[in-house]
Formats: sequence, structure tokens, C-alpha cells
Amino acid sequence: MTENTAPAGVDSTGSADAGGPGRGSRRLRADAQRNIDSLLEAAKAVFGTSGVDAPAKEIADLAGVGVGTLYRHFPQRSDLVKAVFQREVDACADAAPALSAAHEPVVALAKWLHRYTEFIATKRGLAAALHSGDPAFDALPGYFMQRLGPALGSLLEAATASGEIRAGISPKDLLYAVANLCMPVTDEGVAYSQRMVALLIDGLRYGAGTSQARS
Repeated sequence: MTENTAPAGVDSTGSADAGGPGRGSRRLRADAQRNIDSLLEAAKAVFGTSGVDAPAKEIADLAGVGVGTLYRHFPQRSDLVKAVFQREVDACADAAPALSAAHEPVVALAKWLHRYTEFIATKRGLAAALHSGDPAFDALPGYFMQRLGPALGSLLEAATASGEIRAGISPKDLLYAVANLCMPVTDEGVAYSQRMVALLIDGLRYGAGTSQARS
């Protein structure tokens, strides 16, 4: 993927900016953000079915934009992969406070872990790219833990304080445990991973009363 060379004031479809500097720039920013959102949604879907090396045109067509628009916002394929990954991590992290506000602590924890399971199990193409050795992805493992560690930590803390989850479990260990349960299994999909994680959640309850008494 290379830089788009559309002249200033003309978008990738050839339409000139109009309406004055203030109005035009605001509209351009809004249009650009809509295009970015559409591209990221399309890339997420295409990566899930065709892999991260899918043709740019397939992504652009699904997003309803021109290939030039894709190139303009994401000059390199690694830029698009990173943006999709970060967007999905952010959505998963942001779900934690909403679930905590809507459910009892252990239910919020279980629902978040199932959401995280879906994220891991359906993003295997992204995971392969992130572990490809490309230096463009070097910062993403840290971003993953920086966002998801505190999100899961708050849910774990609340569930442990309620007495329904055993103490002494770190967010990092639980994130990695779920990721291991999401390893591909022949002829099995995300539903299988969800069942395995449900067993893990049941295991978190074991000895909860004992660990609370000792603490």
C-alpha cells in the first residue's frame, strides 16, 4: 500500500472541498472520520474471513469507499492492521465499566471474559500478523496489556471482594489463560472456546470462601 497522491482540496473520489474554510474543513473532518470508521469495520470483517493479506479493493468495496481513500488513511498494510487491533482492544477494555455498572461483580466478570474470548478467537489472523516479527507491531503487545490489564483487574477486584471469586489471581495470568484456551482446535470454532472459558470461570469460584477467610 502506498501514499495517495490526490491534490490538496480534492478527496479520493475527485470531489473538491467547498463551503468556505471553516465549514469545509469541519465537513471534511467528519467525512474522513466516517471513512476511517467504515474502513476499520470492513477490515475487521475481511481480516476475519480472508486474512490480513486480503486485497485492498475487497476492504474498500465493503467499506463503500475508493481504494484511494484506503491508501490515504492507511498508507501501509501494517497501519491498517494496527488500527484494527487497537480499535478492538479499546472496545473490549471500554466494555468493562459498562458491564460492571449493569451486573453483579461475578456476572460482569464472566460476561467480560466471554467478550474477550470472542475477541481472541476471532482475531487469529491479526495475532499471526502481530507475531510476524514486523517491527511495525512491536508496541502492540504493550498496548494490549496496558488497556486490558486494568480493565480486567477492576472486574477481578470487585468479584473477589464479593466473595464469589478466589483471591490471588492476576489479570495478566487470566488474560493469558483465556488466550491459551482459544488456541485453534480442528473442526471447532469460537463456541468451543467459550465453553472452555466457562469451565475456567467455574474454576475461579472454587475455594472462594476459603481464600476470603484466610485474607
